[in-house]
Amino acid sequence: MSWEPDKPHEECGVFGMYDLDGNDVASSIYYGLFALQHRGQESCGIAVSDTFGPRKVDLLKGMGLVNEVFNQENIASLKGNIGVGHCRYSTAGESIPSNAQPLVINYVKGTLMLAHNGNLINANELREELAYTGAIFQTTIDSEVIAYHIARERIKTKTAEQAVVNAMKKIKGAYALVVSSPRKLIGARDPYGFKPLCIGKRDNAYILASETCALDTIDAEFVRDVEPGEVVVIDKDGIKSDRSLCLKPEEQARCVFEYIYFARPDSNFDGTSVYHSRIMAGKFLAMDSPVDADIVVGVPESGNAAAMGYAMQSGIPYGTAFIKNAYVGRTFIKPQQKSRESSVRVKLNVLKEAVNGKRVVMIDDSIVRGTTSDRIVQMLKDAGATEVHVRISSPPFISECYFGTDVPNKEQLIAHNRTIEDIRQVIGSDSLAYLSIDRLIELSGGKSICKGCFTGEYPMEPPTEDIRGEYDK
Repeated sequence: MSWEPDKPHEECGVFGMYDLDGNDVASSIYYGLFALQHRGQESCGIAVSDTFGPRKVDLLKGMGLVNEVFNQENIASLKGNIGVGHCRYSTAGESIPSNAQPLVINYVKGTLMLAHNGNLINANELREELAYTGAIFQTTIDSEVIAYHIARERIKTKTAEQAVVNAMKKIKGAYALVVSSPRKLIGARDPYGFKPLCIGKRDNAYILASETCALDTIDAEFVRDVEPGEVVVIDKDGIKSDRSLCLKPEEQARCVFEYIYFARPDSNFDGTSVYHSRIMAGKFLAMDSPVDADIVVGVPESGNAAAMGYAMQSGIPYGTAFIKNAYVGRTFIKPQQKSRESSVRVKLNVLKEAVNGKRVVMIDDSIVRGTTSDRIVQMLKDAGATEVHVRISSPPFISECYFGTDVPNKEQLIAHNRTIEDIRQVIGSDSLAYLSIDRLIELSGGKSICKGCFTGEYPMEPPTEDIRGEYDK
């Protein structure tokens, strides 16, 4: 997903593992992060410790993809049976090595390893408050603010998990946390449940992961999701739980974009298959915005499942119109503005035989700025499509996100202050329709969701300043 310039990006993937038999966990964390790579391609890291030996932490992190930062030798050097891993896409804090996670904090009660996915909306105030009491920051990320608060609370509490609960009472926003103290692995989700987190088990080892696909990769079984607001503790006695901060189900607010785009289609999020959600979105588009056409195609990868749903519902054949260059990574040299090489064409090519002389329904999951949709529509027309009807499997983006998704500010959103007809003219399609907001709740299997980026109404009071930039002002 990283190549798509006009998509919202998720912030991070987190993974934690505790092997109660004492086996090393680094290689399993590596494979888990590999499965979560779509959630962040900027930097990654693994920290491990040995619960049976001296309390030292081995940490390795760096800029780049999981397979660029880690190799057989350096994974073998990470010795320990408890650990956390992280892959990052920055929404707050710069793209620099010091902001890579996990964070490792040494303090009076020992060592904390922490990995965080999400975005705090009160990080600036908390950071300032800490700074005035002498705190020294090594990074510009809000995750460090969380780590400090857990460490401070730990000094006053009997257990690490109670320190996490106390810290959660101060922090506001979206977070899935994996924290390791010397003898415990702790997982926590914010009370709204914006970000996913689940529990797995393999033999005598427990796992915490952002998505269930990471459990499948290491052949672990899915145990259950961590509930919104829940803190789970894994130690030698198994799993314990604190639900004191849980909200009523109707007050929760999962990020609906997990179902539409962020999560891998082979994951389940809070009891709902992501693949099923995307098929349903396509079916709803076919029901609510039908059109006469000869072929239904998806913009890869994220439009494919919705395109299949549209085809199933409409009876129009599903086809492949785009061939994606599998080797375009994060870092390919972007063409100069003046050059004729378009970055879209470097990444996608149209299969002319599939669309020539045909009326095409093109399904994509979103249009953010609208900077690539017009080119993709034009590519289909250049390949001989007689009509191109665009269907989007989410509603129009009209507002920012403050909860760990890098949706730009309103002025940069193509749907801000434009009608659907205006947008259709900008992208050059023969027709354009979006998924209705009323359909979103069905994508989550009826569970409460956050729709703020589509409505401008958020589950909690949004910050008064834009907090999505760096904290290094």
